[in-house]
Amino acid sequence: MRLPRRPVVLLTTLATLVGVNMLISTPAQAATSCSGTITYSENIPYPATGEIVGQLTIYYNSSNGGTNSACFQHRGPAYGVATETFVHIIRCSEKSGEGQLCHGVDSDTDEGKYAYQAGPVGVTGTANYCVAAVGSITWRGVTLGRYDAKRRGC
Repeated sequence: MRLPRRPVVLLTTLATLVGVNMLISTPAQAATSCSGTITYSENIPYPATGEIVGQLTIYYNSSNGGTNSACFQHRGPAYGVATETFVHIIRCSEKSGEGQLCHGVDSDTDEGKYAYQAGPVGVTGTANYCVAAVGSITWRGVTLGRYDAKRRGC
């Protein structure tokens, strides 16, 4: 039995795309989640109205010698609205100094046009080390967020 050419080509293309997508998935996203003990969280307001449009959250769990993850979630009127969203986490070389500048040794980033959140992004081997995270959302043409890489969870 001979199959029509067009459906065979479409199925082959779909199978190839699914396979490529599985191969290029980032290990950090596969190894982390937006769950665990919250070590830092900050709401991001839209200055013109004061409404909370985003939230940067850092999580910790003890797997893999300590794993920290970060997510930047859409909140309030931004929830469900596709807009540029960014999150970045850094494992610091420092073991203390909460709130001071982080000197990073390992990091992970996620950015794109998302409706609910950027992330999770994660770093491992963080037991007894500080981490830092930054994140942003573009809301009504204004990019808002946390930009200083200060040590958290020390």
